[in-house]
Amino acid sequence: MSRSSTGAAARRSGRPRRRAVVVVASLTAAAAGLTMLTGGAAVAGTRGTATATAQPAVTRAALAPSLVAGKGASVGFAEQEAEHARTNGTVIGPGRAAYTLPAEASGRSAVTLQPGQYVEFTLPNTTNAINVRYSIPDAPAGGGITSPLNVTVNGGAKKSMTLSSQYAWLYNLYPFSNDPGADILHPDYWVTECACVPQDTTPAPVFPKPFRPNHFYDEQRLLLGRTYHAGDTIRLTAPAGAAPTTIDLLDSQQVAPPKVDLLAANVLLFGADPTGRHDSADAIDKAIAFAKRSHLKVYIPPGTYQVNRHIIVDNVTIEGAGNWYTIIKGHQVELAAPAPDGSVHTGVGFYGKDASAGGSSDVHLSGFAIEGDVRERIDTDQVNGIGGALSDSTIDGLYIQHTKVGMWFDGPMDNLKLTDNVIVDQIADGINFHTGVTHSTIANNFIRNSGDDGIALWSEKTEDAGDTIDHNTVQTPVLANGIAVYGGTDNTISDNLVADPIREGSAIQVGSRFGSEAFTGHLWITGNTTVRAGTYELNWNIGLGAIWFYALEKNISADIEVTGDSFLDSTYNAIMLVSDFPVKDLYSITNVHFKDIKVDGTGTSVLSARVAGGATFQNVDARNVGAVGVNNCGSFNFTPAGSEFTVTDLGGNDGGGTTGDWLAPWELPNTITCDDRPPVVTPPAPAQW
Repeated sequence: MSRSSTGAAARRSGRPRRRAVVVVASLTAAAAGLTMLTGGAAVAGTRGTATATAQPAVTRAALAPSLVAGKGASVGFAEQEAEHARTNGTVIGPGRAAYTLPAEASGRSAVTLQPGQYVEFTLPNTTNAINVRYSIPDAPAGGGITSPLNVTVNGGAKKSMTLSSQYAWLYNLYPFSNDPGADILHPDYWVTECACVPQDTTPAPVFPKPFRPNHFYDEQRLLLGRTYHAGDTIRLTAPAGAAPTTIDLLDSQQVAPPKVDLLAANVLLFGADPTGRHDSADAIDKAIAFAKRSHLKVYIPPGTYQVNRHIIVDNVTIEGAGNWYTIIKGHQVELAAPAPDGSVHTGVGFYGKDASAGGSSDVHLSGFAIEGDVRERIDTDQVNGIGGALSDSTIDGLYIQHTKVGMWFDGPMDNLKLTDNVIVDQIADGINFHTGVTHSTIANNFIRNSGDDGIALWSEKTEDAGDTIDHNTVQTPVLANGIAVYGGTDNTISDNLVADPIREGSAIQVGSRFGSEAFTGHLWITGNTTVRAGTYELNWNIGLGAIWFYALEKNISADIEVTGDSFLDSTYNAIMLVSDFPVKDLYSITNVHFKDIKVDGTGTSVLSARVAGGATFQNVDARNVGAVGVNNCGSFNFTPAGSEFTVTDLGGNDGGGTTGDWLAPWELPNTITCDDRPPVVTPPAPAQW
């Protein structure tokens, strides 16, 4: 068992973190199921032509909404998967192998259109706006291309969208490259594909180019200009001359009219330019200063406002007309010299004051979009949509795209509420509470296509405490986890929906890593649903659990209650508790309690234990389990007394196993049932329990 500590990439917005690399297993590209195609496209899975009736197929996380009712964010749009729509294009997938277009698609399947081909959706509700998730190829030398997509409703007048891959297509080892022809970025790292450290290997290994393509998809929104009704049809067509265009899904919604606020400091009165031709940062600063003196809000009316730096906010309320109408859009700007925090660029963002300067408080941001220009991952750069320290503050109803991290907060800070935000297409995390963020809430947010953890609590140096992550939806995080908790005390993860994590992470992680403080007090993980999680871990060459606990730097011994969660269609295990081989005899995981759990479909086991310690299980019901119910390796010492991990059966653990109930008496309390890499059995699709 080896680990390069690469899972969630370097965690820091302020400084890079070099990752330790440990050698153990080997894996060829063929064994990983990778299909590298000329020109950088990676496609896997079965192909065919979708046939659909006129009835709209509305899904949530690519499942029937009834299967995930009450979980995740309540959003104003209806999700429709392209593979369920009418099309004369080619259905790709389903497939879950990393570096392929199906794997990064919602539901692990999509539709590829050649010029002249279409995919057509039947609207389920009244609609005046759509969002298209798509992928088009990179330029041969990187940097992206543009390509047209035609939109027609009921066969009528045509609208055109200009799709772009300028914010997609990363390659190579972390922190990745925009160059598909780049040589291996870290020849001193262990690389699974050659089972070697390249710089120490003779003859030197040769890697395919592009190497490890990823982050294929982007999104684009379009106001239709009028209202259409349920039963109307929207057709997306790749016109003559278009690049091959993969459509993942369509979101449709009825957007409310723009909000008007007359009793506010209107940024237009201070020189802001709603056409986006001139920089409006100074005008917004002036409006903020006036509003604070006059005890008014700041209002940003409909328009696109160019902002190429941070807007510093403290004791101010800023409202837009709605995130479809008020767009704050900026270029990434190279600094003349690196900033004290290591940043080499700046860009559009709303930032509280740094915690070292006392932070900001009483900040309320709502009703606008932030669209950045970040195309590469530089961990020292402060090019996040929202940043700094914000106490006693609220952020509500924002749309954030193409920044590094949607919202990254460096505490200590207290009492922040993030609600009803949409964060998509990030190079790194969606939301991160970093260092001493306390009594704060992340609720009803929708996050898709993050380049690292969708949502993270990271207790580096100071505990995150008393925080709640509730009723959020996280889809298709390309790297790392949907929701991750690194240390902290008395935090709650409840009623979230996490779907389709891609690689080097899974749906939910509890991790002692990245220099985090120890877990103390309690951690409640309640009522969450994961879908198509339990990913393949490239560096270890094993499958992860949909939920996984990782003791890398400290014991995990706080009281952790996992109650009422559902793990659906897990590619490998549903539950994993693990340490890294070099520290397997140093750290353990104890005091974890699983109760009232439903496991519907695993490619391998219900439980994989690869660490010393123990956990209790009560009313954990399973079905469609692909391997023996418990894979118990303990800490790999294989003692005569059995595994170093103790499984305690508190009753009611039924169903699912290939040899009887998944938690059979012969497996208790610590029978060694260590099968590292059992054959993966694809489970049937989830169904009502």
